[in-house]
Order: sequence, then C-alpha cells, then structure tokens
Amino acid sequence: MEGINDIISKLELAQICWVVKDIHAAVDFFSKSLGIAGFPSPEIVRAQDLEMSYRGEVVAGEWLTTQAYNGLTFVELVQPLSGQSMFHDYLKQYLAGGAQHFAYRLPVSNFEEVVGKFQANGYEIISEVDHPIARMAFFDTYESIGAVTEIMGITPEGWNAVEQMKNGNGQ
Repeated sequence: MEGINDIISKLELAQICWVVKDIHAAVDFFSKSLGIAGFPSPEIVRAQDLEMSYRGEVVAGEWLTTQAYNGLTFVELVQPLSGQSMFHDYLKQYLAGGAQHFAYRLPVSNFEEVVGKFQANGYEIISEVDHPIARMAFFDTYESIGAVTEIMGITPEGWNAVEQMKNGNGQ
C-alpha cells in the first residue's frame, strides 16, 4: 500500500494556507517582508454558502480569506470570524496562527482515487467542498506532517479559474 509520502510525491503543490488572527496585518507582512504581491481585498466566506462540511455536516462558519500567487504556488490567508471550522480549531490550538494546510491539485477525474488512498491509509476527512471549479477534501494529517492536507480535484472550468487567479484576475 502506498504511504502518504508516496501519494503526495505524485501530486502538484498548489497552495499553502496560513490561518491568522489579523488578515490585514498578515497581508502587509507577506507583501512587504516576503514580497508576495497581489492580495485582493479579503472577502467573507460562509461555510453554508459553499455547503462545506465540517466533521461530516454543514455547520455555520465564517472567515475572511484572500490569496495571491507567488510565481510557484498560491498563498492563502484565512482569518476565522465566527462559528465552527477547521480554521477556527487551528487558531484555538495555535493562538499565534500558522501554516494550517497544504493543498495539492490534480484533475477531478483522479480525485476519488487519491481520496480513497488517503482513507485507506487511515486519514480522516475533516472538511469537504464540492464546488463547480473543484472538489476538495481536507485530511487530518497533523500527526504525520503537522498540518492538514487538502486534495483539490480541479474541473475543466476550474483550470480556467486557476489561470485567471495566477494572472491576478480573480480569487
């Protein structure tokens, strides 16, 4: 059976997500100190609007988010606001915030296979989203790698959205 390292090594790193206490301060830091430009204004995201599950059910959860492309990968910033989510859990445990998840992308046609491999290795799904541009599964890989692992199955429409985001034309 393939282990998590074998599975991840065959995927494309697409995004690193930091959960932060103050998204505006984080944007300032990443822009000025690390030279990552192009963060759009943060937007409110509601789990219910995405039908994003958390531990198997859709619950109320709100957060601010923005992301920028640094030429290699997307850098996402999330500030939990209210309700429940894996982002809220992370900030409760790590009060200063930090790198909460790493996202890997692949064509949606391979999504179920990769998700099945993670599950076969005993990894629990914390959260899921089935969106027109991507199917996403967030796995509890804290014990193995110290962060959550997100698998993103990108739809044909989603690949267009990824290119627009790389060019700073969307979030």
